[in-house]
Amino acid sequence: MSPDPYNWIESSLATIHKANWYRSVQTIQGRPGATVLLGGEEVINFASNDYLGLAGDERLSQAAITAVQQWGTGSTGSRLLSGHREIHRELETAIACWKQTEDALLFSSGYLANLGAIAAVVGKRDLILSDQYNHSSLKNGAILSGADFKEYPHCDITALKTQLIQHRPNYRRCLIITDSVFSMDGDLCPLPELLDIGEQFNSMLLVDEAHSTAVLGKTGAGCMEHFNCTGRNVIQIGTLSKALGSLGGYVAGSATLIDYLRNRAPTWIYTTALSPPDTAAALAAIAIVQQEPQRLAQLWRNVDYLKHLLSAKLPHLKILPTASAIICIQLPSAAVALRVGQQLKSQGIFAPAIRPPTVPTSRIRISLMASHELEHIEKLVSVLMRISAGF
Repeated sequence: MSPDPYNWIESSLATIHKANWYRSVQTIQGRPGATVLLGGEEVINFASNDYLGLAGDERLSQAAITAVQQWGTGSTGSRLLSGHREIHRELETAIACWKQTEDALLFSSGYLANLGAIAAVVGKRDLILSDQYNHSSLKNGAILSGADFKEYPHCDITALKTQLIQHRPNYRRCLIITDSVFSMDGDLCPLPELLDIGEQFNSMLLVDEAHSTAVLGKTGAGCMEHFNCTGRNVIQIGTLSKALGSLGGYVAGSATLIDYLRNRAPTWIYTTALSPPDTAAALAAIAIVQQEPQRLAQLWRNVDYLKHLLSAKLPHLKILPTASAIICIQLPSAAVALRVGQQLKSQGIFAPAIRPPTVPTSRIRISLMASHELEHIEKLVSVLMRISAGF
């Protein structure tokens, strides 16, 4: 009898367990919010990307319900076949207006937006240069494209320029890809410098605004607005599933780029269109962000308050550099991170351990939301003070 071709899986799982890299789901009951029920216990939620607290907003729910009643639960096909609805175009127009780009294109997720856009704009005769801390979707999009793929050290403009000097002349096209906010660290890409170096070396720039959409910038339009780079030529990717409380992704850019992606992005052409309720919820969220700027202001008051308390009461903690709503406490090992995460949970704080291979070093990742109250933040710091002697 031939050996079982699947018998390697069990030993691989054992290796994952041994390294303290094993992962499993944690079930949340009820609506998302600043506090949630986790395993039947109420905990303060510092694990969510729902930065503005919109995922549980009744107005998004009602928009989704109305869309279901009008268009049904699913789009039934790709946009080029039976899947296109008027509301899809309405949302694309709203995104383009908000981002101040000529046009935008909806995808069924932010991951698919990255895969499709990258695979469409470069190919086998081209070069991709990627920040080493980029999200999996950016890296996998680079692999899918078939272009030569090289990484540069995190946010290191000098190293990127050196690679461009060395390699750019050997390729037809070049694409620089980067997150705007690095989701497991909280720091920002050096966007103005990346734009300048892209122009200098005749290279395109793709920026993933997943964790800056509705978070950074005066109107929440993202990293481009934050750095006063609105209007410059760049491929902007974003998500509807984080601060906008829905599902889906988008590409925003020039009308020519968007028209090209409609014809060449495989994850748009061959994927069922975003469902009507998700589309309607995202459209409602954008309207709320624009009509209620106090939500964004409250988010940043919460971020500043937590930073102040950590600096004043826990100066010995190693806090990774951050300019976003993500604050990470670096820890010496995966085992310590797991222990700290469990200790926090036992004290009513949900802030999970993030470990390799997701990140190079283990940490506790804290995400702030506009819906957090001052008491929530104070309790987090109080619990950290009690348990910090162990790390």
